[in-house]
Amino acid sequence: MQVSATRQYRGYAVSPSAHCLPDGCFSSNVTLTRSDARCGSPLYEFYSLGYFSSEADALGYSDRWARDWIDTRG
Repeated sequence: MQVSATRQYRGYAVSPSAHCLPDGCFSSNVTLTRSDARCGSPLYEFYSLGYFSSEADALGYSDRWARDWIDTRG
C-alpha cells in the first residue's frame, strides 16, 4: 500500500492511499482525521472508493473524494 503525504483540508488531516490488487489494479482509499479537539479527533476510514489502472490515478481520486466528502459533510 502506498500512502501519499497527509495534508490539512478544512479542519481534517487527509491521508489518501492506494492498494495494489492481485490483478494489477489499484484500489483508492482515504483516512480522514478531524483536528477539532472538541470532537476528540474522530477518525474516518474509507476503502475501495474506486479501482484504477495506475497508483497515481487512485491517489488522485482518493484526494478528490475526501475534499468532496468534507465539503458536503464538514
